[in-house]
Amino acid sequence: MAAVVSVPIAKRLGLGSVLGYLIAGILIGPFGFGFLGQEHSDDVMHFAEFGVVMMLFLVGLELQPALLWRLRIPILGLGGLQVAVTALVIAVVGIIAGLSWPMAQAVGLILAQSSTAIVLQTLNEKGLMKTEAGQSAFSVLLFQDIAVIPILAFLPLLAMKPGSSTSLMSNGVILVATGQAAEQGAALPGWLQTLVVVGTVGSIIVVGRFLMRPIFRFIADTQLKEIFTATALLLVIAIALAMQQVGLSPALGTFVAGVVLADNEYRHELETDIDPFKGLLLGLFFISVGASIDFNLLVQQPLLILGVVLGLAIAKFTILFGLGQCFKLPLSQSILFGCALAQGGEFAFVLFSFATQNQVLPASVANPLVVAVALSMALTPLIMIIHDRLVQPRFAELTPDRDDDEIDDNENPVVIAGFGRFGQIVGRLLAANGCKATILDHNPGQIEMLRRFGFKIFYGDASRIDLLQTAGAARAKLLVVAIDERDTILEVVELARKRFPHLKILARAIDRSHAYELMRRGADGVQRETFGSALEMGMEALKLLGVRSYKARRAVLVFKEHDEAALQEMAFAGKRDETVLIARSRQLAQQLEQLLQADDQELTNEVDLAWDISALRQEKS
Repeated sequence: MAAVVSVPIAKRLGLGSVLGYLIAGILIGPFGFGFLGQEHSDDVMHFAEFGVVMMLFLVGLELQPALLWRLRIPILGLGGLQVAVTALVIAVVGIIAGLSWPMAQAVGLILAQSSTAIVLQTLNEKGLMKTEAGQSAFSVLLFQDIAVIPILAFLPLLAMKPGSSTSLMSNGVILVATGQAAEQGAALPGWLQTLVVVGTVGSIIVVGRFLMRPIFRFIADTQLKEIFTATALLLVIAIALAMQQVGLSPALGTFVAGVVLADNEYRHELETDIDPFKGLLLGLFFISVGASIDFNLLVQQPLLILGVVLGLAIAKFTILFGLGQCFKLPLSQSILFGCALAQGGEFAFVLFSFATQNQVLPASVANPLVVAVALSMALTPLIMIIHDRLVQPRFAELTPDRDDDEIDDNENPVVIAGFGRFGQIVGRLLAANGCKATILDHNPGQIEMLRRFGFKIFYGDASRIDLLQTAGAARAKLLVVAIDERDTILEVVELARKRFPHLKILARAIDRSHAYELMRRGADGVQRETFGSALEMGMEALKLLGVRSYKARRAVLVFKEHDEAALQEMAFAGKRDETVLIARSRQLAQQLEQLLQADDQELTNEVDLAWDISALRQEKS
């Protein structure tokens, strides 16, 4: 219930789903309403962490081996440098703060991790995974997940005194084999344990590569969707348990399996079946993170914990930003890269516990750091919101920071404002028919690219009346407004109509309501950007359904004529009232249906008459 209430509200407020889940966890946790007590939070976390295992399996399905090979440099180079440099900087700060060198090393290695779950979820929600910063962040997170294994092997060597390792699970990752498996692992010689590990990983690769395709085909032939879903879940659980038994990361194992199955023709079905479970379990994981924040400790040591949160964010952002610049990321992408990963990771919860139980760190050091990590994870969505609203817009404004081009083609009869995917079609058609146009665009990258293809385009903001004047709008016959931005189109049309009343204006409309506004502001012609292509598709659909070509074409022409008349009527109907618009829209829809039926009957009569005339001519001959 906490998720159902909190997440939609957080999403509506622009906070993102992750922060909504974290808030839900805080509300129902031991320091909120207490529905989830401290004694239950560990059990919930243990079960919820399996969502991260599923997430990494799905991430693997998206990565074909060839793509993973292309990412080897950012994974090893960028990811390796991030972990090494961050761990070293934090260790030095720890020594300055009074920690011993082994303790400082342990803290540095643990805090060098970032949150795979929160970062990937946030970047995916914002559509940033395909950006340079998103790909770099993914590479770093992948390296961090792999690095957990050697970190676990290294931490006991830093112990203040000998201690036995214990079983812990974090992020769906078994950190050390436990119970009977631990006893078996301890009984095996080192070389044999290595063979077992290599054999297990090799088996996952071989089975995924050669055996899963016929198994999936056999299951698919049953035509029982629930059995395919069960098979997908069984595959993930079996790999996780197999990796657990040999003391390795189930998350890493399922990621490898996903990569192996990335070329499988059933991978889309696997994604569809597992994704709902992954989403729910990830949400539960975020709730458990929110519930695990110890606010009592925060009240007792506020300066220490908040100082760690702030210091960790600044240190990691600085290091990540510097690495982004070293790896040739653009400035804006380096900032996004730093903001996305400037937090602690979910591995820290168990790594600190593991370090405490192995007597690497005392509880007095580990506990405040655990709270600081949880707070840093909770603050990540807020940092990303600040980045989106305050930081990124500044770079968007500065990107085209250059003087307008000097325009020499100012005697042309046509001015085209905006030469993207819409404006290019208009411009090419005019050029093919011998009509010269002065072309303006406000995207420097687009201009440079199109100039290589032989187009003559001038840089400038068409919403400036002086630029339109320089482009020859006072002498031109036609202005084509094909800009991408909705509000800018309205502004250009309004300015041009007031300043150049003789000028005919054709404007691109984003949708129907935009078309209404453009017509009110004086556009002589409005073209909705998907209207024509939608009509073409509708005509093809009618043909595929058995309607003859001439009837389908006639139906499209009738529809277009009726819709354009309705557009004119509703645009100038005065102040729009939604109730009136809906009622009139329904009336027009009924009119259109009657009109099409009448036209179809008329067309049938014409065809019948034509056949009768043809038959009479044949009889006469």
